[in-house]
Amino acid sequence: MFVCLTMARSHPPISSNPVFPLVPAAIPAKCRESGSLLTAELSNTNLLQNCEDSTRIQRIKKMFDEAQLSVSAYDTAWLAMVPTPTSSMEDSPFFPQCARWIQDNQLSDGSWGLPLPRRDPSLTKDALSSTLACILALQRWGLGEEQVTKGLQFLDCNSASVTDQKQHVPIGFDIIFPGMIDYAKDLGLNLPFKSTDVDAMLTKRNVELTRGFGRNAEGRRSYLAYVSEGIQHSQDWDMVMKYQRQNGSLFNSPSTTAVAFSHVQDPDCLRYLYAVLDKFENAAPAIYPLDIRSRLSVIDTLDRLGVARHFNEIKMLLDQTYQCWLQGGEEIFLDTTTCAVAFRLLRVYGYDVSSDRLSPFSEDCFFDSLEGYLKDKTAVLELHKASQIIYPEEPILEEISSWTTKFLKQEFRNGSIYVDQPGESISTKVHDALTYPYHVDLDRLGHRRNIHQYSDIDSTWTLKTSYCFPNIGNKDLLKLAAEDFNLCQSIQQKELKQLGRWIIENKLDKLSFARQKLGYCYFSAAATLYAPELSDARISWTKNGVLTTVVDDFFDFGGSMEEIVNLVQLLETWEVDGSTDFCSEQVEILFTAIRGTILEIGGMALARQERDVTGHVNDIWVELVKAGLKEAEWSRNKWVPTMEEYMKNGLVSFALGPIVLSALYLVGPKLSEEMVSSPEYKNLYEGVSTCGRLLNDWRGVQRESEQGTVNAVSVLLHEGGRTLDDAMEEVKRAIERERKQLLRLVLLEKEKGIPNCCKQLFWNMAKACHLFYMNDDGYTNEEMVSVAKSILDEPIHLSP
Repeated sequence: MFVCLTMARSHPPISSNPVFPLVPAAIPAKCRESGSLLTAELSNTNLLQNCEDSTRIQRIKKMFDEAQLSVSAYDTAWLAMVPTPTSSMEDSPFFPQCARWIQDNQLSDGSWGLPLPRRDPSLTKDALSSTLACILALQRWGLGEEQVTKGLQFLDCNSASVTDQKQHVPIGFDIIFPGMIDYAKDLGLNLPFKSTDVDAMLTKRNVELTRGFGRNAEGRRSYLAYVSEGIQHSQDWDMVMKYQRQNGSLFNSPSTTAVAFSHVQDPDCLRYLYAVLDKFENAAPAIYPLDIRSRLSVIDTLDRLGVARHFNEIKMLLDQTYQCWLQGGEEIFLDTTTCAVAFRLLRVYGYDVSSDRLSPFSEDCFFDSLEGYLKDKTAVLELHKASQIIYPEEPILEEISSWTTKFLKQEFRNGSIYVDQPGESISTKVHDALTYPYHVDLDRLGHRRNIHQYSDIDSTWTLKTSYCFPNIGNKDLLKLAAEDFNLCQSIQQKELKQLGRWIIENKLDKLSFARQKLGYCYFSAAATLYAPELSDARISWTKNGVLTTVVDDFFDFGGSMEEIVNLVQLLETWEVDGSTDFCSEQVEILFTAIRGTILEIGGMALARQERDVTGHVNDIWVELVKAGLKEAEWSRNKWVPTMEEYMKNGLVSFALGPIVLSALYLVGPKLSEEMVSSPEYKNLYEGVSTCGRLLNDWRGVQRESEQGTVNAVSVLLHEGGRTLDDAMEEVKRAIERERKQLLRLVLLEKEKGIPNCCKQLFWNMAKACHLFYMNDDGYTNEEMVSVAKSILDEPIHLSP
């Protein structure tokens, strides 16, 4: 029989659970208005909230301007060590302002690096590396004798950390730090390290530098080029310069570029170093530039926290990113993480980007790159997330999805999921990405998880040295997201009470055969259509969800064939008067509730659409009950249709028409008659309905087989030539194929086509179907109650 999202028969009625009250104990007077009046009240509440947040939002908008990076004592020291190229002696610094910065920025404990309040205890190796580099710079030019002494004292006090395996290790530390110790000897410095520790470090460095290249030779070459400051005179500078970028840098690293310039005096290297100092005055950051990655990070964070709708600047920034993408900009394509995030965001926002540009990230290619050699978990995670925005016939994304899934699962099992953040495990992020892929994760579920994760994020990242990235872990963003979530939740709680009253008024609670699924139906609406101004759409979505569930039960076992035919005829006839023939009270209750809902939706849509859509909404319902009648006849006559017959009827009988198509009229944009009769509209509806129907049949095959109900798997088995496993696999492939096709229909913009916000409803419903059928035959009651409770009943509380 036809189903909606709440079809699993094993679920007990949820009215007994307080998070889904069907009979509110008390409905406040201000919540007793119609849907439209409630929407007006709630919109005013949201407006006031936005006014209070305007200052915070303006501060957040400044994050779009440029990357806010901390300067790096380590990189500044390597610039300070660059000698002036002369025909005689190299006896003066080329960048004396950097040497002065080092003299002016020693910390109170004698170290250089991140400010002491921000330095994580696990970053002592990083502090040792930065401090030794600054000592070498001052000693090189005979400056700051007192500061050198204090710096050496810091090294002495923390010398045990050099061999501490629990310490976070900056990239290249095992090559660079021993290299600096060698250089200190040349400068006559007596470092306070045990000779045994020094010998062990130098031996380890020599082994690392002399071992073969192996299968990922290019990755190793790029790594050795990146850590050139630890190799110096033994380095192959011709090899290193092959990695020079259009901006003159090597890997966007000021330290690597400074060392290279010291040896080869390349003018483009110098141009880059001048640009860095012009930007950051007397010092250098750990990486530059980072503007595109920074802006994409902000956009991604706004999306993941559920507040992107407050920032119109996003489109302008993505337009700029798209132009850079089309031009093959190095800032995107020479950084795996930036490229993956750009691809994902551009696709999700409707830009036409080809997956061919991700071909350098096949498994073999990736692990033969610098990020692959370093096993950059962040880059792999972002590639995995990008591969989920997949259209039909995209083998590149299929391959990326396959190897990244395997890699992340293996690293997760091994407990080695760590990124370039001190002590920061990304196991939770990896778990979420693997458990809740893009096509399963309902918006508000992801927002809640991400808000809690974001509150624990450290804005300190580590490459060869640590740096602060204030665009990550921004407190204004976190507070805005939490307040927005709680505001939307408070509105939704009022709506849920209003809907409980509607059920009682329409006597739906009196139908003993019917599953009472208000909470489930409202949850799927609130988790996707969460903005306050979408109240009418949520009300329509939920009421139709409740009604299709009740009618499903009526057609399955609650009504006789006479009653079913009577209901179909009443909806076809539509007009009612005192002589209307209801063959039972059950039919009268159902018809009255359906008719009242259709009229209410037509009234709410009139102002938005400037035309009467009541007839169309009724036609959707008529089509549904006719499909249900046909399935009832198949069941009673023990008739097994062909697969073509079954799917043609099954798309309609899955009952998404009243839920999704009616709500389209209430999300904002006008939908002309031409739009709702267009092939695009038809394909979107058939796509989401096919996904839902096949998911139901795939997960529910055992239950429906026991009930003697026809479904896609049983039809395939009836056709013959397949085992049960073959039929299940065939249905699974069909689901994946339809999902990819639907995503392409939703994301790719068409001129004069269905508005994007309307198309998104089809994808929202597809995600809800995938979530509800993620485990076996739908969510268990306990799982669903827990998840829905977090969205509808539990506000977010931030730590002070």
